[in-house]
Amino acid sequence: MSTLSLVEPTTRLRQAWRQAHAEWGPGLHEDGFGLLPSDDVETDPGFAAWIARLTGEELVSYRSIVEGEQVLGGIALRHAGHEHAEWAGHIGFGIRPSARGRGVATWAVRCMLDEARTLGLHRVLLVCEAGNVASAKTIEKAGGVLERAEHVRRYWLDT
Repeated sequence: MSTLSLVEPTTRLRQAWRQAHAEWGPGLHEDGFGLLPSDDVETDPGFAAWIARLTGEELVSYRSIVEGEQVLGGIALRHAGHEHAEWAGHIGFGIRPSARGRGVATWAVRCMLDEARTLGLHRVLLVCEAGNVASAKTIEKAGGVLERAEHVRRYWLDT
């Protein structure tokens, strides 16, 4: 995985991102990309506006997980004080189906822990649905310690 990198949102990856998006299928389930129902990512102006919104966020750092010129997924770090961090977690991620099972998400989570540390976060919360075994395994491999598991599993990771 030496060719993996985390890339700030950019219009340069527009086509690669759209390919990843198409692989997920319809809906807004690509965690880590900050995609809202109102975002128009199909047109070039809409995609550029979405990128501008993401890069303008003050309390969230978004990154695309890239291998070569292919977008494998996305990851987001909600900073201290973000209103959703307590229930949605500090870090959210999603990996396109064809890239799953390779350790890509674990690698990306560990990289974002470094960024969280630089922001002064000593530990971060990650959550996943109770039945999402793949995400739970990813978080545990990255060092997550389970706080509780009811409808969602809540994990804390030291930075």
